[in-house]
Amino acid sequence: MGRPMQVARHWRHFREKYALIGGKCENGHVFFPKRPVCPVCGSRNVEEYQFSGKGKVVSWTIVRNPPSGFEYYKPYPLALVELEEGPVVLAQLTDVDPEEIHEGMEVEMVTRKVREFGEDGIILYSYKFRPVLK
Repeated sequence: MGRPMQVARHWRHFREKYALIGGKCENGHVFFPKRPVCPVCGSRNVEEYQFSGKGKVVSWTIVRNPPSGFEYYKPYPLALVELEEGPVVLAQLTDVDPEEIHEGMEVEMVTRKVREFGEDGIILYSYKFRPVLK
């Protein structure tokens, strides 16, 4: 019953999830996600800011008991990623063996499937991070 609302919310936040769009205030503070007021200085003069998608793992864990709807993906790595520009985002890691994950690991944003509603045929995508390809 909650699916249509989740799908509608997903489409409202489409750009920020696919392109890692945050905010930048008149004083130069950048933050993610974008919000109408800067969390650092309180400025209401905020514009969209596209992050590079590059960062490093600050901390991470393996999720073994995921929330409802994500059981199919368990276990999966979840990390705090500090973006090059400064903000820290919480995101799943992908395309990596858990034994290879370490603090300071360089990662880049990619778009991947996050959830699937089988009977409706709806697939939701969002950002995840993978090790930087060299």
